Amino acid sequence: MYSKEESIKIKKEFWTQFAEAYPRKWILYDTKIKDFSFKFFVDNKKAQVLIDIEPRDEEKRKIYFEKIESLKAILMEDYIPEVVLERNYHLETGKIISRIWVEKNGISLNNKATWPEIFDFFYENMDSFERFFYENQDYIKDLEINT
Repeated sequence: MYSKEESIKIKKEFWTQFAEAYPRKWILYDTKIKDFSFKFFVDNKKAQVLIDIEPRDEEKRKIYFEKIESLKAILMEDYIPEVVLERNYHLETGKIISRIWVEKNGISLNNKATWPEIFDFFYENMDSFERFFYENQDYIKDLEINT
């Protein structure tokens, strides 16, 4: 078990090494869609690359999710075959969002030997999510075009 300070140090080292291994600017929160963001997640069991759709307006969340859902075949065939789409994903806080993600199990933030595998997983899947988004962003962003 690591102390809080050691955990902070490991996380900082992890993200620094990831940035050095793959030095590029990711979209993340810069999607030009409010409350529609790309995220990386890693803990001691899994790594995930995510799209979180979390507008306060339920109708907007529903529309954005349905737009991605309508493109699911393209997303799976051309970008990320093992992608998971969940319309009503429950966060630990109790908040309900829509989440699209891919996950890798059997790795650990605290095991530096798995870092290269995590870095590759992050890069390959975030790059795929971004390419999918860039190809379809006009459709996704336009709330007037319903699915």
